[in-house]
This record gives sequence, C-alpha cells and structure tokens, in this order.
Amino acid sequence: MYRLMVTGRFAAAHSLRNFKGRCEALHGHNWKVEVVVQGNKLDKADLLMDFGELKKLMNQALDQLDHRHLNEVAPFDQVNPSSELIAKHLYETIAQDLPEQVSMHSVSAWESEDSRATYLGA
Repeated sequence: MYRLMVTGRFAAAHSLRNFKGRCEALHGHNWKVEVVVQGNKLDKADLLMDFGELKKLMNQALDQLDHRHLNEVAPFDQVNPSSELIAKHLYETIAQDLPEQVSMHSVSAWESEDSRATYLGA
C-alpha cells in the first residue's frame, strides 16, 4: 500500500451553532489541511499519483472555502462548520476526482497549530 500526503491552507470565519461557549460567536481561523490518499497500483511512471495533481484537487476544494463565512457556504449553511465536518466535506469533495487506482485515506483540518480533527471515511 502506498500513501501520499499534501498540505494546504485557507482562512475563513465561522460560528458554531448549538455550542455554548466563545466559539458560538463569529470568529476566524487560518486553517491547515492535510490530505492523504492511498492505493496499491502505480501508474506507468511508477507513481501512485502526481503530487501536483493531488495538490490541485485539494486547492480547488479549499478555494471554495477560502476567505468566506463558512456558515453561508454549502453544506455549512445547513450543518455546523466544525473542524470535523470541514474535514469530512473536503474528504468527500476531493474523493470525487481522484484517479481510479487512488482512494482517500484521510483529511485532517487544523483550526490552530495544536487542535485538529481527522475524517477517515465511512
């Protein structure tokens, strides 16, 4: 099994619904995201996937969130824009465009340098 990992960043504001505490108020983060894919079969160039292509897919997903109020962006206009659901959303969004021999392993979303949530898929 081979695994590739890329990281990216985006800045966004959010507020947590049904949360009793400071994070219920509008606030922002400089998010860090880690995307990990995996597979058993290498391509003709002996690569699981080009790092640049994986980073491009990640950046396309991050661009939808960057410098936005997440509570106003689907699906977070309906569900809480928590780190957990941000990781899940990015996982599902990126997974749609991966090459056939590549599958998602995980997506982690850091809202600070020492706090992250990871989604591993169903």
